[in-house]
Order: sequence, then C-alpha cells, then structure tokens
Amino acid sequence: MRTALALLAFLPAAAVAADITSEYTELDTERDCAVLEAAPEGEGDWRTMSCTGWRGYPIVLQYNDVRESIFYGFPPAGDGALVWESFDAFNHAGTRIEWRILADGVARLPLATIHRWLVSDADDPQKETEVLVVEKVAGMAERDGCAIGYVVATGNTDANEKARRIADGQTVDFVCGADQPVLDSGEVPVPSFNRVESE
Repeated sequence: MRTALALLAFLPAAAVAADITSEYTELDTERDCAVLEAAPEGEGDWRTMSCTGWRGYPIVLQYNDVRESIFYGFPPAGDGALVWESFDAFNHAGTRIEWRILADGVARLPLATIHRWLVSDADDPQKETEVLVVEKVAGMAERDGCAIGYVVATGNTDANEKARRIADGQTVDFVCGADQPVLDSGEVPVPSFNRVESE
C-alpha cells in the first residue's frame, strides 16, 4: 500500500488532487495557544504563540503592531527562523481554518490550509476586505511552509472553490521563497502584502 508521502513524492499535482478532502478546525488563541515570546512592558506590542491545529499539527502565530503572520505545520528546526508573511494594512485572521487533506487508506496528510483574513482599508478604518489565504503546510521532513495564493472573498464569486483549486493544484510543486503566490482578486484588488526573510 502506497503511503500519502509516497503519493506526494511521485505523483503530479493533478493526480494527487483527486484524493484531497477538507476538514476544519477552530483557532481560539485563549484555548489553543501558548505564548512563547512577548514584548516586555513598554517595548512595543508583539508576541509569538504556538497553537494546536488539525490533529495536533502545530501552528505558529506571530503578532506585531495589529498585524498577524501565521505558519502552519512544523517550523524550521535548529536556528531556522520563520518568515514574516502578512498584509501591509492592519489585519487579523478568522477563527475557522480549512485544511486540505490528502487521504490514502489510513494515511492522512495535510497539504494546505485556507484561512480567511480581514484586512483594513487604509482610507476607511471601518471597512475591511476579506481574503482567503492559501498556505502550504510544512511537513516534518521539509519544514517548508508559506503562502501560495491569495483569493479576495469580498465581491469574488466562488472564492472558496477558487482557493481550493489553488491549494490542490499548486501545493505539491510550490517552492517557498522562489515561486510567486497565485492572486485572484475578483472585483476587489488583493490588498498589498509582504514576505520578509529573517537575517
């Protein structure tokens, strides 16, 4: 019996997609997260939290100046530093996370997450744009995770299905730090975002 890992290693993304389903988790930072680091009093407003995701898969949430960056899966080992990926405007992620799961017999492997973010409008603080961020989940071996797609949900028909197509079709071959995320804006442009590599 082939394992899910074997499927990932040897099958093209189109073939893998047929075996992918969705499962959902809720992220409650008060219940599911532990604070690893935080700004000392009077020295800014930032923190790093370790949270629990699908079936114990880790999630690392970084918060800084009313912005969030989330890493899904196993973070880099040793001295490897997490990349900061977030929108330029004030933002926060929703509580519900969709996990795209590759199933092969009893083996089940999360490939990607789809997480709804709310991004503030710089000209109107009361207005927010909803964006589905598609992220590659970092496995235990490669520990490589990153954003692979941004789908605006505000005014964009079938945004959830579009995000799933990106997750299923792009995750296996996507190279973090080299490949560019897929953008799907619909009627509203994708808010500006950035990826900052740690030095």
